[in-house]
Amino acid sequence: MEKVIDLRSDTVTKPTPEMREAMKNAIVGDDILRDDPTVIELEELAAEIFGKEASLFTISGTMSNEIAVMVYTRPGDEIVVFSDSHIYNLETGALSAISGVQPRPVKTENGIYEAGLLKQAIMPDGVQRARTRLICLENSFHLDRGLAVKRQDYEETIEIAKEKDIPLFMDGARIFNAAAALNLEVKELVNFCDSVAVCLSKGLAAPLGSILAGSRGFIEEARRIKQRLGGGMRQAGVIAAPAIIGLTKMVERLDEDHENAETMRLGLEALGIRVDRGGILTNIINLDVSPVGWESLSLAEKLNQSNIKAKVCSKDTMRMVLHNDIEPKDIDFVLERIGKIIQRVQ
Repeated sequence: MEKVIDLRSDTVTKPTPEMREAMKNAIVGDDILRDDPTVIELEELAAEIFGKEASLFTISGTMSNEIAVMVYTRPGDEIVVFSDSHIYNLETGALSAISGVQPRPVKTENGIYEAGLLKQAIMPDGVQRARTRLICLENSFHLDRGLAVKRQDYEETIEIAKEKDIPLFMDGARIFNAAAALNLEVKELVNFCDSVAVCLSKGLAAPLGSILAGSRGFIEEARRIKQRLGGGMRQAGVIAAPAIIGLTKMVERLDEDHENAETMRLGLEALGIRVDRGGILTNIINLDVSPVGWESLSLAEKLNQSNIKAKVCSKDTMRMVLHNDIEPKDIDFVLERIGKIIQRVQ
């Protein structure tokens, strides 16, 4: 069977042979009763990696995000989010439907709140106002751009949060990519956050799962809410085992994805396609095909005929994400196919 080169996301990766072996041999117990040693190992490992007191293994990044919001808020409260953030745009309205909170979106191009806009978004006390209870961050920022945000760029946000006594939550779905791009340990990048979530299936090749990390008291309450949402698991060691490999081994190869992404960007630029250069880039390529006279949907359909899959973002733009299942020869093939498609029309 001809290989499908799937660049739609880094969630499409297959578990590595080592992960499959770990799943088969995992020692398991009842996680709800705190009897699964593999889950406990994963949670202790993650807490250490993030520099937090404790962590919680959940089914998905969306679940981790919603649990965090529910710990910090009560129905009718308000949270500040980026207008282009995942938690605001791609969790099917869970902030209002499940958490019962009102999001106040703030526009940003680089994943940092402009101080004046953040202060304006925080509601003053008043009987007619929702209470601002949480400020949400995202790193890497923007699912279609993957921009790494520097630790020092958060200083104004940290100062405002302290002044207003509002906790900071980091949606770090791809925080390991950001840390790799910035040449930092991940704990250095999140040491100012009250809590942080990471997706284990984005870039780390685990089949599913997420980690939510924070203080011990935060995680105790998060565990209760996880159960309330139906997230309690029994013999969960079978999925915790590949997650451990993701955190201990797959993070070490993320630079390879970044290098492959840059190779792809340079190749696309050589073909006349415009790529996003608007920040510190990771494994996500945002490309504009309009300079070569194409619309993204038409090009995506042509690529699909050659077993190449990419995500259409808008009329002119597409997203390609590099990951563990993409090799240098795959990049060469994609660039060759795009070149032939463009040349044929021109």
